[in-house]
Amino acid sequence: MDSMMMDMMKSMPADKMMGMNMAMMQECIETCSAAAMAATMCADSGMGADMGKCSSMCSNMMDVATTMMRMMMRPMGYDMASMHAMMMACIEMGKACSAECMMHADMDEHCRMCAKACDAMVMACEKAMKSMAMA
Repeated sequence: MDSMMMDMMKSMPADKMMGMNMAMMQECIETCSAAAMAATMCADSGMGADMGKCSSMCSNMMDVATTMMRMMMRPMGYDMASMHAMMMACIEMGKACSAECMMHADMDEHCRMCAKACDAMVMACEKAMKSMAMA
């Protein structure tokens, strides 16, 4: 996240952040963005008819990661139960997409890269969730 976006996040009213760790939020937003981009490119890579499931999983991953990222960028509307549920969905979709892409990683570089981006996002979301639980 560039410094302008981080400055904007820091300018939000602290009482609306509900104990969210800003550094972990930043990492989660960045990895959600990277996973969404990787999944979009993987889904659109012209894999062929036999890769329909992978393409659909990547499209779903992009949607979930983008939604998670946008939710985190709207702290005025935080609802901890909703944020927790969305993070769980993001983690599970990231794991599923990574597993699907890893089945093709030896023959398709874009699948390997997408799986790597999904794994990084899952780790960042898990860290952010742990900070939420302590808040």
